[in-house]
Amino acid sequence: MDRAVKVVVLSVLFTVSRINCQEAILHISKGDTDREYCIVHNHSWTPLSQTLDAAAQYPLMNMISTVLCNGSGISPDVVKGKALVVMRGDCDFSQKALVAQSLGATTLLIVSNTSLITPSANDSEYPKVHIPLALMRYRDFLEAQQVFGEGMLGKLYAPPHSKIDPSIAVILLISIVTVALGGYWSGACERDRLNSCVASGGGGESKADSGELSLYSPLKVVFFVAMMCGMLVLMYFFYNVLVYIIIAIFCLASASALFSCLDAVMEKMGCGSLNFSVRNWNFSVRSLILAAVCISIAVVWGVYRNEDRWIWILQDLLGIAFCLNFMKTISLSNFKICVILLSLLLVYDVFFVFITPFFTKNGVSIMVQVALGPDASGEKTQGNMVEVPAEPQAPSEKLPVVMRVPRFSAWAQNLCGMQFSILGYGDIIVPGLLVAYCSRFDVWINSRKKIYFVSCCIAYLLGMILTFAVMLLSGMGQPALLYLVPFTLITSAVVAGCRGEIKQFWAGTTYEVLDSSREPLLPEGRPDRSVGGERC
Repeated sequence: MDRAVKVVVLSVLFTVSRINCQEAILHISKGDTDREYCIVHNHSWTPLSQTLDAAAQYPLMNMISTVLCNGSGISPDVVKGKALVVMRGDCDFSQKALVAQSLGATTLLIVSNTSLITPSANDSEYPKVHIPLALMRYRDFLEAQQVFGEGMLGKLYAPPHSKIDPSIAVILLISIVTVALGGYWSGACERDRLNSCVASGGGGESKADSGELSLYSPLKVVFFVAMMCGMLVLMYFFYNVLVYIIIAIFCLASASALFSCLDAVMEKMGCGSLNFSVRNWNFSVRSLILAAVCISIAVVWGVYRNEDRWIWILQDLLGIAFCLNFMKTISLSNFKICVILLSLLLVYDVFFVFITPFFTKNGVSIMVQVALGPDASGEKTQGNMVEVPAEPQAPSEKLPVVMRVPRFSAWAQNLCGMQFSILGYGDIIVPGLLVAYCSRFDVWINSRKKIYFVSCCIAYLLGMILTFAVMLLSGMGQPALLYLVPFTLITSAVVAGCRGEIKQFWAGTTYEVLDSSREPLLPEGRPDRSVGGERC
C-alpha cells in the first residue's frame, strides 16, 4: 500500500511537471525516406498531437508563391484535404488560417525567412480557427523540396517534455563528485605534508613550497571578493574584448589543471616514469605524454568551443579538472575565513542575480548576461512566446565558466536549437573550499571516519537538490550559493559543536589547535602524541 501511494505521488508530480511546448516537429516522409524539421505553433490556439503515431498525415501542397491573404484564384477542389505551405506576408495569421479553412485545407504551414515567432491573434479570432497552424523556416522547406521533390507527406506533432530533465541529474552528479574528489585530494595532500614533516623531524616541505596558496587574512578575503565584483562589472561592459582573454587564460589554466589531475591519478596507480636528460635538463616521458594530451584537449576545445553538439563534453572535462586543481591549490586556513569568504560570496551571488536586473537596460542580471553572453535574454522562452532564428546565427562567444549538459528530453527544441542545463564553476569551487577545509581538519584530528568531510559533502548534496527543486518550481534560474552556503556552513558548525571541537574548528591550522586537550593534530598511525609545540 505504501509503495503504491509513492508511485501515485511520483506519477502525479511527473504529469504536473510535463509542459506543452511552443516548438514542435514537422515530420516529412516519402517512401522510405523521412526527415524532421523545427516548427513553431501556439498550443492554446491549435493543439497538436503529442506523438508521431497519433498525428494525422496529410499531403503537403507547395503554395509558397502566395501569402494566402485571400482565396481568389484558388480552387477548393485542389487544396481540399491537404496541408498548405504558403509564404509569410503582411496579413494576420488568423486571416490566413480562415482562408485556408474555408478552402477545405486541413493544415496551414507558413514559411518564413525571418524569425519564427509564436503565431497569435485577437482573442475573438481563436474560436473561429479549427485547423493546425504553424511556422517553419524557409530554408528548411527548400531543403525538403530538394530531398523529397513532389508528393511529400507531413505530420505535425508537439511532444511534451518534462521540466525534470535527466540533464539535471548529470549536473548534480558532476557537482557532487567534483566537490568530493577535490576535498579528498586536499585532505590527502595535507596528510602527505604532515607525514613528510614527521619523517624529516619538522623540516619538511611547507605549503608555500609545495605550490599551495592559503587564505588566512580576512582583509585578503575581502580584497579577493572585491576583485571578483570588479571583474564581473568589467566583463559586463567590455565583454567583447575580455572574453577572448578569459578564453585564453582558461585554455592554459585548464590544461595545467588536467595535467595535475592525470599525473596524480597515474602516480596513485603506481605508473612508472622513464626519465632522460638533454643538456642538463631532466625530462619525464610520462609528463611529456600527459602534457601533449592535455594541451591537445585544450586546443581542440579552443578551436571548436562554439560547436554545441559535442564540445560540451570537453568543456565539462576541463572544467572538472580546473575545479579540482583549484580546490587542491587554494586552502582556507580556518573556519573563520570560510565563514567570511562564503558569506561575502553569497551576498555577491544574490546581488548580481536578483538585484542587478533592476539596473540593466534589458532587465537581465549581470551574472546571467556575463555567463551566457551578450545575446542572452535569460530563458529562451519568455512567458508563452518563443522566437527561433530563421537562418543560422553567427556563434556568440561565451565564457567558459559553466558546466553544460544538453537537455536530453527536449528533442523538438534541439531541432530548433540546442538547450543546456548549466551550473557555474563558482557553485562547485566556493562550497568545495569549505569541503576541502573539512577534509584537512579530519586529517589534523586524525578522524578515521572523516566525519567533517562526509557531513559537509552530504550538506552540499542536499543544498544542490534544494537549488534544483526551487528552480523547477519557480521556473527561473537560482543563485545556487543562496542554498549551498547555509547548508554547508551550518552543517559544519553543528558537527563541530556536537563533537566539542568548535574552538579548534574555528581557529584551524595545526599549530593553533595543538593546545586542545584532545591533542588531535597528528598524522594517522603516529604513535607518539607528545609533540609539544612542533609546527610543520
